[in-house]
Amino acid sequence: MINIEKRTLDNGLRVVVHVDRSTPLAAINILFNVGAKNEYPDKTGFAHLFEHLMFGGSKNIPSYDAPLQRVGGDNNAWTNNDVTNYYLTLPADNLETGFWLESDRMLELDFSEKSLEVQRKVVIEEYKQRYLNQPYGDIPLLVGPMAYKVHPYQWPTIGKDISHIENATLDDVKEFFFSHYAPNNAIMVVSGNVDPDHVFKLADKWFGDIPNRTIDKKTIPAEPEQTEERKTSVERNVPANMIHMVYHIGSRTDENFYTTDLLSDVLSNGPSSRLIQSLIKEQQLFSDINAYISGDHHPGLYTVTGRLLPSTSMEQAEQAIHNELDKISTEKVSDYELQKVKNKIESTLVFSEINFLNKAMNLAQFELLDKAENINLEVDKYRAVSAEGLLDIAQKTFKATNRSTLYYHSKG
Repeated sequence: MINIEKRTLDNGLRVVVHVDRSTPLAAINILFNVGAKNEYPDKTGFAHLFEHLMFGGSKNIPSYDAPLQRVGGDNNAWTNNDVTNYYLTLPADNLETGFWLESDRMLELDFSEKSLEVQRKVVIEEYKQRYLNQPYGDIPLLVGPMAYKVHPYQWPTIGKDISHIENATLDDVKEFFFSHYAPNNAIMVVSGNVDPDHVFKLADKWFGDIPNRTIDKKTIPAEPEQTEERKTSVERNVPANMIHMVYHIGSRTDENFYTTDLLSDVLSNGPSSRLIQSLIKEQQLFSDINAYISGDHHPGLYTVTGRLLPSTSMEQAEQAIHNELDKISTEKVSDYELQKVKNKIESTLVFSEINFLNKAMNLAQFELLDKAENINLEVDKYRAVSAEGLLDIAQKTFKATNRSTLYYHSKG
């Protein structure tokens, strides 16, 4: 059981506190409710750009890293389709340093042409390294537009086209900041060896005077139901052929999320899972294969992806995957098989609660989706999944008309 206390400041900032006396450290996690889905089709990659800009200095503090490092702290951030998450860890005795740093960059960044140009170059180089020059790196650029026709999940967090970052102006950047990065669009979680009353006092002291802002409530179009199978084939200079299939599924808050998640575990979680046993060990068609779900805040994707052995044709690989998905859509999994994946997920959840930073991140996510207290219901929701439920979700998901397939051919 993860115990929490929480309050909401007058400016809308939600503050969640979890006390963990097992560590001398503390974590401050600030989750902004803005991700790639909040961008516009002609201006993408901005949420990820801000992940970089937020470390380039704020209105009153020219260097974010130096003061934090002097008190023994560390920090990082990540961006996805739905949110941008910033976090730091430091000795609990130096907690106020973290509040000082985070409040100033929530108030206002040090907007300058120089800072923008520096981070623009960093992001462009990252785009080239991760998506254009890395083997299989352009798969997100190919699969997104194939699976999504109207929803902004069609572009990756780094952006639809690098020209959007190349052409971003300082006014564009300021507008995006002041319409998304605000106390009334954020959740702060403090976890570790802290006193809740002290945390709430620090929150009032450092964040209470930051004004709330008008948030850009962009209308995000719902993706229409897919009614036909979609296919794309490319040839690249990569070491092996690869096949990448995606199926539309529900959102993270969908009532069937836990069943769908366990369905991916039955197929590929561990060496005894179905795809690994059948397609790698027995039939020897793939060198690697995996199945996973996106867990997005809006309806997402169920992915099955595999790298072919040289002796395997693309047709063989595709048919072998279809056979396994047909099997799990027509025959109930055994009680033993279901219990095995439940035990794995339960142990993963329990171990994730050991680390105070993990707890801070997870609590922020649950508070955004509904309320932080729901984190304590996770194990029971996985335990409640039935074999009948898995069969039902498999039948609804693994339909040809719900599938988009990328055939990724090696030039060699």
